[in-house]
Amino acid sequence: MVEIKQRADYRIRAMQEKDIPQTLEIDREAFPTQWPYPTYSSFKQELNNKLARYVVAYRPNDDFSCNSPNEDSANPKGLIDRIVNLMNIFNPGGITNSPPLPPGRDYIIGMAGFWLMAGEVHIITIAVRTAYKNKGIGARMLIHVIDNAIALQADVVTLEVRISNTSAQQLYKKFGFKPVGLRHKYYTDNNENALIMTTDNINLPDFQSRFQYLKQEHWKTWGEIRLS
Repeated sequence: MVEIKQRADYRIRAMQEKDIPQTLEIDREAFPTQWPYPTYSSFKQELNNKLARYVVAYRPNDDFSCNSPNEDSANPKGLIDRIVNLMNIFNPGGITNSPPLPPGRDYIIGMAGFWLMAGEVHIITIAVRTAYKNKGIGARMLIHVIDNAIALQADVVTLEVRISNTSAQQLYKKFGFKPVGLRHKYYTDNNENALIMTTDNINLPDFQSRFQYLKQEHWKTWGEIRLS
């Protein structure tokens, strides 16, 4: 019998506009050196993009004052004000016609986004709050993306990852992604190269058999995740 380390205490659902302030926090925390930063309006555009799909991992109905002690969110209004100020600095005038909505009571702990184009699912982002890393959340969102790719009848899943991000590369390799090339100086903050990784055809029996096994192993370790 496999011992369950920790039952999952979060759920996964489609991202909503009210989640943007929190997803901006996660994005800046996970990718502090990226440039340009995403903004409220750029996330809103993605949510309205018919090619894009975004999901969040969240703890339902949490009060902001009950968040992890590592999270600076005791004053959510002040936090949102700081985010708005930053976005106005980096993208002046970009959000004047789209004032941020008050955040929902769901506490967002991770996010993932992908595009579907010509039979290919391309992962745009997977990010988890630092306080919630090493709890299987990133892997679970990757599983969710691959499940969606299969349901959408895509053939392959692709992504880019920093050459220096070996831990993420190991996760992707575990789920069948293989290095297929480089994008030179892809990351504008430091001109770091990106490793292009892609799966074999996700409809092949070998891939699906391995994928189902990994899903079961994840469930045994971290517990079943609710979708909503």
